[in-house]
Amino acid sequence: MGVHAALRDAGGLWFGWSGETTSDSPGETKVFRTGKVTYGLVDLREADLEAYYGGFSNRTLWPLLHYRLDLATFDHQWYATYRRVNRLFAERLQPLLEDNDQIWIQDYHLIPMATELRRLGVQARIGFFLHIPWPPAELTVTLPWHRQLASDICAYDVVGFQTQVDVRHFRQYVVSELQGTMSDDGAVRALGRSFHAEAIPIGIDVDDFATMAGSRDATNQAKRVKDTLHGRGLIIGVDRLDYTKGIQERLRAFELLMQDYPSQRRAVTFMQISAPSREQVPEYADLRRSVEGLAGHINGTYSEADWVPLRYINRSYSRRALSGFFRMSDVCLVTSLRDGMNLVALEYVAAQLEDSPGALVVSRFAGCAGYLDGAIVVNPYDHAQVAEQLHSALIMGVEERRERWRRMIEGVRKNDIHAWRNRFLKRLTEGTPSTDEVVSPVPYAAS
Repeated sequence: MGVHAALRDAGGLWFGWSGETTSDSPGETKVFRTGKVTYGLVDLREADLEAYYGGFSNRTLWPLLHYRLDLATFDHQWYATYRRVNRLFAERLQPLLEDNDQIWIQDYHLIPMATELRRLGVQARIGFFLHIPWPPAELTVTLPWHRQLASDICAYDVVGFQTQVDVRHFRQYVVSELQGTMSDDGAVRALGRSFHAEAIPIGIDVDDFATMAGSRDATNQAKRVKDTLHGRGLIIGVDRLDYTKGIQERLRAFELLMQDYPSQRRAVTFMQISAPSREQVPEYADLRRSVEGLAGHINGTYSEADWVPLRYINRSYSRRALSGFFRMSDVCLVTSLRDGMNLVALEYVAAQLEDSPGALVVSRFAGCAGYLDGAIVVNPYDHAQVAEQLHSALIMGVEERRERWRRMIEGVRKNDIHAWRNRFLKRLTEGTPSTDEVVSPVPYAAS
């Protein structure tokens, strides 16, 4: 959304997968224009999408970069397809580029894009932003192709990470594995190339989300829920159904809240909204069964004839509806086991009313915890601590909630979507490509 807003303002090209698959070779690039934005969209073969996206992107890179080595699968065919699809994207993008274009590549699906564009002779400034974490070097090197992907990253001019922790881990890798250097100001020299890497945290459009939360539709959606609570408090959790979000840990902490703080029984309801995610990936199917079983156990243990403690909802809601739910909730609970940023936490803060804001309980392993000064920060693995802090949040006085919210909203505004976009693009526009020699990509096995 932040990138699209920049394109709407300044004009430019949005390029990527069309969302469509084919059983044959991809057809021509679909090019059309809406307002100031030109769109270039490419279909993918079904088999390529499965190996590139469902395979290497989401069963190799996603778990590894979220520190879940136990869930990572290393498949050479998946990797070869990942390279081939990125090469296809580059070959389709290159003819659409114009002189003086700046190119901004987004996220882990497209790490090799700069290498492939350089191979085609593109000399433009190219930036890359990683929306998810970068793990410690000891984990990174378990990837059989870590040197190849490191070479790809070195082909960019600017690399953005979410947090200083990610930058520190990247620095460790550059020094220990590439025998490169990285200074405190983010200047990197490795594999015969100089580029810049720093933390540029992504944010949200604060005013837009606050306005959305006050809209008639959001208010009506929230009222429907509020009417069913009969004066009880509401804890809300909103995530994709993903093992990185700590949903099982969250439910176990809520179970302890019910067990150890009897005063909260019948006094509060927990509404967990978990949108289905990557349902064809086996690990996600296992997660869904586990979460649903745990939710049933909690309700079976603590429900009464006129009260159900947990509302577990496995479907998607519009952002507008969620904004209304956030505004009416007393507490938002975020228990990420590892998260690049976690925009749900930021949206919850933006949705609050200054006179009666809710409290935010957030995992220390979510990137946003670093600048949400008024949040209650917890260790999601410590279920007893989370339960204790949930209780504290529920009984917190309005003056403390207001004071905490003012500090949080200051951080959210300082690091909003416009700041993220402007900081990155400012860095990308500085200077000229700083290649000391022609970059020769690290070889990889092609299929």
